[in-house]
Amino acid sequence: MRTPIIAGNWKMNTTYDEAMDLVEELVDGLEGRDVEEIDIVLCPPALWLFPAAEYVEDTGLLLGAQNCHATDRGAFTGEISAAMLTDQCSYVIVGHSERRQHFGETDEIVAGKVAAALRHGLRPIVCVGEGLAERDAGATDAVIARQVSAAFAPVEDGHVAECVVAYEPIWAIGSGRAADGVEANRVAGLIRGTLGEQFGAARAAQIRIQYGGSVTDANIAEFIGQPEIDGALVGGASLKAETFIQLCTIAAGKAGA
Repeated sequence: MRTPIIAGNWKMNTTYDEAMDLVEELVDGLEGRDVEEIDIVLCPPALWLFPAAEYVEDTGLLLGAQNCHATDRGAFTGEISAAMLTDQCSYVIVGHSERRQHFGETDEIVAGKVAAALRHGLRPIVCVGEGLAERDAGATDAVIARQVSAAFAPVEDGHVAECVVAYEPIWAIGSGRAADGVEANRVAGLIRGTLGEQFGAARAAQIRIQYGGSVTDANIAEFIGQPEIDGALVGGASLKAETFIQLCTIAAGKAGA
C-alpha cells in the first residue's frame, strides 16, 4: 500500500515573516486533523528551510527543498548542494518544468540531481511533463517516457522506492487548467509502466506518483481517487493555509476510505 504524499511548492514566494506565519498557521491548522494517513511536505524557498525546521519539529510535517545541484561542492556561486540540505530536509524537488524552461535543465542534468539527492539520503520528487505544443502534437507519451527513463538512469534498484514522480503537464501549471483525473491517471500509468520496464513491475508498484498542475481543494479528490495517483504537488494553493489544510484533509480522507 503506497502512502499518499501531498507536497506544497511555494516557489519564489514569501518574505521571512510571511513564511513563518504560513508555517505556523499550517502547523496549528493541521493539529488534531486526521491526516496521519498521508505524508505532508512543505517546500519553502531555501532561505526559510532552517527556521521552518524548528516549527515543524515533532509535528509530523516534513520539509523539502525546491532544487539542488548535481555535485556536492565546488565553484557554483548561488547553488545549493544536496549535502547542505540533509539536516533540514527529507525531500527535494528536481526537474521542475520551470527549472527546465527558465534555467536550461536537460534530462541529463535532472538525472545528476536525482543521483545527488539519493546519495545524501534525500527523496527526490522527480517532475516530468509535456508542453502544450507537445500535447497537441500527440507527443505526450513519448516525452514522458523519455524524461522518466533519463531521470531514473542512475537509480539503483534498491533506491527506486525512495523516489517520487510528479506528473506536471506544463500547460496546466499556474493556468487554472488542470488535466482531468482520467487522463492524469492514464499518464501516471504510463510512468509506472516505463519504470516497470527499467526495474520490474514489483519495484515500479512501490513508487508514488503525484499529479501537479493547478491542484486545489476543489479538485484534489478527483486526482487522489485515481488508482495510479498517490498524491499531489501543489503550487499556488499551498500558499493559502486554509486551502492547503483542506486539501490535505480531503486527501487523507480518501486515503483512509
